[in-house]
Amino acid sequence: PARSGRQGRPDQREARLTTTGTPHDSEHDPSERRVVVASIDENSIESAVEYLAGVDPALGELIDRNGTPPLWRREPGFRSTVHLIVGQQVSLESAAAVMARLDETTGPTEPASFLELADEELRLIGFSRQKTGYVRGLAAGMLDGRIDLAAMEQAEDAAAERSLLAIRGVGPWTAACYLLFCLLRPDTWPSGDRALQVAVGRLDGLSRVPDVADTDRRATRWIPYRAVAARVLWHEYLGGDDGDRFAGVGR
Repeated sequence: PARSGRQGRPDQREARLTTTGTPHDSEHDPSERRVVVASIDENSIESAVEYLAGVDPALGELIDRNGTPPLWRREPGFRSTVHLIVGQQVSLESAAAVMARLDETTGPTEPASFLELADEELRLIGFSRQKTGYVRGLAAGMLDGRIDLAAMEQAEDAAAERSLLAIRGVGPWTAACYLLFCLLRPDTWPSGDRALQVAVGRLDGLSRVPDVADTDRRATRWIPYRAVAARVLWHEYLGGDDGDRFAGVGR
């Protein structure tokens, strides 16, 4: 539902994330001698949309019309990474259908169970030869310890992105979506996402879909909450649909 008057609900997590008023990948807590990695949740997203509505009235109109967007959170790990790889260059519905068939075949989708499937089985499920190779490499790397997705949960944004990009089949868009949906980082921007380009064009009343560079420049206005702005735009693109659809899976 639309939110009346855009009243924010600041909380301790959000205050920690924005204490200095300057966007950071993380904050360093000297008393605990560890890195506190910034993330968003159901409470802090409310404060984030308040901020965005204040700096961009056009985005604020979308928030008023559709309400606060869903987090569309996915559990970090193998299955979500597979879902993102499957979702490269296909629709949301196609990716969801492939994942449903995979789950029906393997039960819980884990690296070991995936490697047990023959190439022909994966072809019938909907995996291309290329994506089969990508996911087999991911599964093998996780089993032998070369790929540690769990470690990325405590890594700063830049470090987590570098680790993801080192995985064969994971490009900048896939890495950004993993940070955005699985690790809930607040300022990740999935450059090149076609739905976001279309949504930005509609937001600004353009007669054409802006290119990647123009869309990325437009997004700088939403720092330090570009990941939340992306959710607002996807929410509008989907017609305000709150259903359990992974907005960033298809491009």
